[in-house]
Amino acid sequence: MSGSERAAYDWVGGSRDRDFRCAAPPAAAKAFHESLPGYAVTPLVALPHLAAELGVGAVLAKDESSRLGLPAFKALGASGAVHRVTQTHRGDGPLTLTTATDGNHGRALARFARAEGHGARVFVPRGVHPAARAAIVDEGADLVEVDGDYDAAVAAAVRFATDRRDTVLVQDMAWEGYTDIPQWIVDGYATLFAEIDDQLDGARPDLVIVPTGVGSLLQAALAHYRDDDTGQGAAVVAVEPASAAGVAASLRAGEIVSVTTETTVMAGLNCGTPSSLAWPLIRDGLDGAVAVDDPAAAQAARDLADGGVLAGPCGAAPLAGLRAVLAGEGGEARREALGLGADAVVVLLVTEGADANPA
Repeated sequence: MSGSERAAYDWVGGSRDRDFRCAAPPAAAKAFHESLPGYAVTPLVALPHLAAELGVGAVLAKDESSRLGLPAFKALGASGAVHRVTQTHRGDGPLTLTTATDGNHGRALARFARAEGHGARVFVPRGVHPAARAAIVDEGADLVEVDGDYDAAVAAAVRFATDRRDTVLVQDMAWEGYTDIPQWIVDGYATLFAEIDDQLDGARPDLVIVPTGVGSLLQAALAHYRDDDTGQGAAVVAVEPASAAGVAASLRAGEIVSVTTETTVMAGLNCGTPSSLAWPLIRDGLDGAVAVDDPAAAQAARDLADGGVLAGPCGAAPLAGLRAVLAGEGGEARREALGLGADAVVVLLVTEGADANPA
């Protein structure tokens, strides 16, 4: 077996505590998003050909290829965070909002900063597709390319924001001493899961597959499915690039660790260090993490397209991960551990469209 084939089936079981509960996400996020121009519920698309392939009752794709006028779910977090930053700094005049990004978060930040009358400076690591960089610039942001990985871009954004009164760091990753704004971003992602609940008529899926970079979307998923009322809810599995599997490494270590990343077509997931806010939920509430390689993600994108869902590599990663979990070596044991019978309902979070981060 080649190295890439091994990477496609790299599974780390979580240490989920079945008694673990956390506070439910705020209900206000959905009402805020519903007030924005262009808000619409994104589709939950049934993919019967994949359900038949994988031996489950249903595979459903939450298609985030068009969200508030942008091609990725990141608009949910950025819109709410920019609004709250504006409210917090009311009367201080226009600000410069800055962030590091692999593409979608920076574009969304620039879009909503401009809508609130602010400027944006966005730092990108090496390996971000030229089309993704151009899209950020087209939103009116100043783009700064960093000769390093995602963590280096975050460090550059932090340095830029430090000691500038008119500059606010709006990063979708938390660390000690920087938690408020990342939590606002995570709060915005609650809308996605509230929509899924509505689309399933209040039922909970059996398994949710979450593409994971620093883990903020994963944090939102776990907060939703491990809240005080529904902590015994859906199994949740993270999927990462094999070349940037920081969650898997942290699960193995039992603490947050950073990994050295390499270039991947899954640019939006190319992050080496989990968010400190996400980690307690990952440690206590996650069922497992699976690493997938670029060829697996590319094949998944083609197969999603056959079902009418046009996904970028990050958005296709959940299907690649689902295949690794259920059809890879040891799949039957994982299926049993996750409680997946023949009638199981699986939701794939297809977080970006094909135009967001081209392969």
